[in-house]
Amino acid sequence: MAGGIYTEASMSLDGYIAGPGATGFDQLFQWYENGDVAIPTTKPEMTFRTSPASAGHLRQTLDDTGALVVGRRLFDLIGGWDGRHPLDKPVVIVTHQVPDGWPRPGAPFTFVTDGIEAAVAQARELAGDRWVGVNGGTIARQCLAAGLLDEIRVNLVPVLLGDGVPFFDHVRDAPVELSNPTVVEGDRVTHLYYRVRRP
Repeated sequence: MAGGIYTEASMSLDGYIAGPGATGFDQLFQWYENGDVAIPTTKPEMTFRTSPASAGHLRQTLDDTGALVVGRRLFDLIGGWDGRHPLDKPVVIVTHQVPDGWPRPGAPFTFVTDGIEAAVAQARELAGDRWVGVNGGTIARQCLAAGLLDEIRVNLVPVLLGDGVPFFDHVRDAPVELSNPTVVEGDRVTHLYYRVRRP
């Protein structure tokens, strides 16, 4: 059976994936480095060290994910991951215009300029029978509005940021009902998997 489309983010208890002025990441991402189980990435400086429960969550995600969809803003902010995403997955970038100097030989990046549906279709093709991960924020909202999102994964962190960038806001066709969660309890994080219920 083919995988679906999911979005995942570390989120504060009050619903934010970043604090005001791009703050709060130390608290939101602490769980990636508060344990003894090493989860390597393609970047040696980005080896995660998590609790056993969070390591199981990460391994499952890495094994099940075949491609990623991100927005141009994240791609530019990260500098194109120096040509290779740390999770070693092909990446589809949603953009209005392909950036100068891209695509580059050997970099597994596909630039799609004709909207989220086309980007997800391309990512599905790259992923084969595995899941496609879409980054939170605008891209996740667009997928939800287009009826493309199958699962929302929340890494719920016990902190209140007070303000910032919400995981979901301005949701079209709200309310959107979700299933009861599958719960994985880590250290300083609770991993929650919600299926999106279709009308």
